This record gives sequence, C-alpha cells and structure tokens, in this order.
Amino acid sequence: MIALRSFAKINLGLKIGPLRPDGFHELRTIYQTLAMHDVVGVEVQPGSGIEIRCNDPRVPLDESNTCYKIAERVLKVAKASCKVTIQIDKQLPVQGGLGAASSNAIAAMLGLERALDTKLTAEDKLIMAAEVGSDLPLFLVGGTVLGIGRGEEVYPLQDLPPLHLVVVTPSIGVSTPAAFARWDELMAREPELTGAGATGTIMKFGQAMFAWMSEDVYPQAGPASGVPAMGGDRAETPLLDLVRAGIENDFERVVFPEYPDLREGKRVLEREGARYASLSGSGSTLYGVFASGEEARAAAGRTRASGHAAVVTTTLTRGEYWQQMFA
Repeated sequence: MIALRSFAKINLGLKIGPLRPDGFHELRTIYQTLAMHDVVGVEVQPGSGIEIRCNDPRVPLDESNTCYKIAERVLKVAKASCKVTIQIDKQLPVQGGLGAASSNAIAAMLGLERALDTKLTAEDKLIMAAEVGSDLPLFLVGGTVLGIGRGEEVYPLQDLPPLHLVVVTPSIGVSTPAAFARWDELMAREPELTGAGATGTIMKFGQAMFAWMSEDVYPQAGPASGVPAMGGDRAETPLLDLVRAGIENDFERVVFPEYPDLREGKRVLEREGARYASLSGSGSTLYGVFASGEEARAAAGRTRASGHAAVVTTTLTRGEYWQQMFA
C-alpha cells in the first residue's frame, strides 16, 4: 500500500461574491497549506471496484466520498481495470474548514497514479480535481495559493515566510452548503451588498491582497499595471500587511451568530496574543498566527486549559509540501 500525507489548508481571508449562473458563488481567497495531515493509503489488486476504509465513522465510505469520486475518474482516464482500496487515517476534523476531504482526494489521486505506474497530465489532474470539488485544485499546487472563480482556479504565489499557528478544532462540524445558504439569506436582507455592491467588495478584496503580497509575486507592479508597487522587506511584515489590508473571512458573519462558541474561540486566540485570528473556510476550525513557535506553544497550552481543543502547527512552503507528501 502506498501511503501519502494529506495536508490541511487554511484560508487567509475569504471574500464571497455574487451568485454565478452555475449556482456557485464568486470567491477570492488565499490558501495556505499546513503541516497538519491525515494519512491516505492506496492499494491496487486484481479485480474491480473501489473500497474506502476510514477510522472515523463520520466519513462516508460510499460513492459520495471524494476519494471514491477521484478514483473513478483516474481509472477512467488511465483506462485501468482493477480493485482499488483507499485507507484514510483521519486526524484532521471532519467539516472543519481545513480542506481535509479535498486533500484526501488529491492524495488518493497521486497514490493511485503511482500504484498504477501511469502518468496523468497536469491538465487531466486539474480537470478531475475541479470536477470533484472547488478546494481540490489547491492541493495540486501547495504552499501559498491564490484561489478565484469558485475557488477552483488557482495560482501559485510566492511562499510566505514560515508562520507558527495555534489551530482550534471544535467538535462541531459546519456544513459549507448550509453556510452559503445562510449567506444568501443575509444578502437578501442587505440588497446594497448584492449585485454590483458584492462585485465591488470582491474587487476591493483583490486590491487588498495585491497590497499585502510581495512585489516579487507581481514584478510588473506599478502605476502602468494598475497593481500597486511595494517596497521594503515584505517578508518581515506579512502579518502586519494582512491586518492593514483588512482581509477577513466573510463566513464569520453567518457562522458566528449560529455558533457563538466559535466566535468565543476566535476571541480566546486574540486574547492569547495571536497577531491574526480567523475562521478557516466555513469552519468550524479557527486558527491564530503567532510570532514564534514558543509563543504558539504557550498560547495553545492556555487555550486547552480554557476548554478548547488546540494544536500547534506551522505553514508549509510549496517545496516542503511536495517533499513531505509521500510518507
């Protein structure tokens, strides 16, 4: 059995735009992969069928599982016939906003590619990933990634310097479709934020991201390009830039009122000294960014003492992501 680490992600800001004709929302976000991970094992044998195994009873084992869906597509593209077994050792939260199911699927794709001794094209991988879910393509890039469209259109960004995080993982799960439905209800009560207003919000978020990112990401930046040029040592001040840019997660507006404990979890992280704290995706996971590993470990201890499940982790650069993937 081929084993792979299936890494988590967080969203550094997430802006929800208008509803698109295809039923999805226009999104803008920065994805960042983390060292936290599940382990996914892939094995092929003579026969037929796809079997999913998992140590967490909340994970579906049928064709609704993202690993099952991706395995179906890989077998079709590779024109292979065999029995596929996928074992998921679940450590990441279910419905936690860390992209676990999407990451599991990409790990299954890459493991199956190796098990079949075949080579899928980058285009085929991206197409299959986007068909299965909006979060999947980011795990074909890793590191710091810009996500637009419904989140599936991804662009590698210059990696952020290493960040130390405390990740709070509540026992509750938040349904992303339900969170979007609540967002639509909120927007229906706030007509000034829909339509052109929502598009304007998306554009402002894009401008804020450009103001935050290093000029090395956009070497053409300057007055002629419409992208603001930036000076100074940006690597030393990513957290300050993040806060100054006002990058927030829109899901907090609809998730926090329904789950007050999550709002309190964010406040705990801020009180413990987080330079920046946020919900990841639609939740329920929260994270806080700290200045050092020592500060993060101390804050995690105090956070656990206050009754919140908390772990310390770090961000992964793109190179680290790919180097550490195969367990």
